Amino acid sequence: MPALSPRQRPLAAVVALASCLALAPAAHAAPPAPTTPSSATAGRAADCALPGRTGWTDEGHDTDRVQFQPATGTRRVLSLFVDFPDAPATDATEPYAAHLAPAADWMRRAGHGRLHLSMDALHQWIRMPADSTTYGFARGLSFEAHEKYVRDAIAAADPYADFSRYDMVYVVPNRTAAAIPFSPTYLYDPTTPGVTADGTRIKWAVTFGQDMWRWGHKVVAHETGHTFGLPDLYSFTGPTHQYVGGWDVMGDIAGAAPQFLGWHSWKLGWIRDHQVACLAGPGRRTVRLTPVERPGGTKIAVLRTGETTAYVAESRRPEHNDASACSSGVLIYKVDSAALTGEGPVRIMNGNPAATPPAGCTPLDLAAYTPGQTFTDPDTGVRIDVRAGGPSGDVVTLSAT
Repeated sequence: MPALSPRQRPLAAVVALASCLALAPAAHAAPPAPTTPSSATAGRAADCALPGRTGWTDEGHDTDRVQFQPATGTRRVLSLFVDFPDAPATDATEPYAAHLAPAADWMRRAGHGRLHLSMDALHQWIRMPADSTTYGFARGLSFEAHEKYVRDAIAAADPYADFSRYDMVYVVPNRTAAAIPFSPTYLYDPTTPGVTADGTRIKWAVTFGQDMWRWGHKVVAHETGHTFGLPDLYSFTGPTHQYVGGWDVMGDIAGAAPQFLGWHSWKLGWIRDHQVACLAGPGRRTVRLTPVERPGGTKIAVLRTGETTAYVAESRRPEHNDASACSSGVLIYKVDSAALTGEGPVRIMNGNPAATPPAGCTPLDLAAYTPGQTFTDPDTGVRIDVRAGGPSGDVVTLSAT
């Protein structure tokens, strides 16, 4: 779901997503050693970092660390279980906590051990002061209505919890609260009093809805990603998954390859500058990539094309968080840090547009390029050749004229 902005105030939307089946990757020869750059523009990773231009969640590397929380280290989370006068809980809280708990391990793998979600839970039902139907979810949730929901949950739980111990809060409704159907992210407005408890400003919260039972624990990854400053990669208009298919949990939560894109891992600090190969202008550079699903090695090759645009190549394999990936090889995509959330800030280039996807996969899920394939963009003079691939990763050559 979108993160509701106090400046943009978009309406939340419910999106139905589908899982994909796994295909075995093709076997290729072992990659040759990469060549050295042939241009002085192949240099510092910082030369390929793009500035954000939307003032909200976007693909820029200059994330506002007042508005968004850090994505590294330990982030302390408290789960609150709430019910309502018109929808009282009759079951235990433990199954709700168990449903979301695998997110901690999922995010640890996604962040290569650089992020730890420490998830505590207040194991009692907290009665909200108003009926579930009064909070505005059915009318298209506004920022103000969402903040009131968070405020009511915090106030009701305050006698039982010390909120000064936590960085963010998850609010989980009982299953009979059908009027709370979807799961938006709350990001505070620094210019207003907001929500406070125990002398602490509640800056970040995810309010889960009944869709959590459909998405499973990966909805935690998606919504928490918004608190780190990541945008939605699915489309707010037109075909829902026209931009990235099932690549990256910020697109299709139930997608076949939900591991965060290498670009996102760089933005969040999960991969470091020395793991980024940059070509910031005309020239040529050959790079050996290791799969983004694994720690270590060079993760992304970036070819900058403008002030806010770049092409990125990364290696993907059906393992770890991507165990069900529909294709394997080099994923090539365009990044635009001036594009708004939901308007295609990342767009996957499809290396196999004529392929027929098997059941459970979408055409873009088959987008990975394999050795011998080339991507070109005549408008920018960009060319990306996939030279070789194997179990250890892929070799690509970036060229810009």
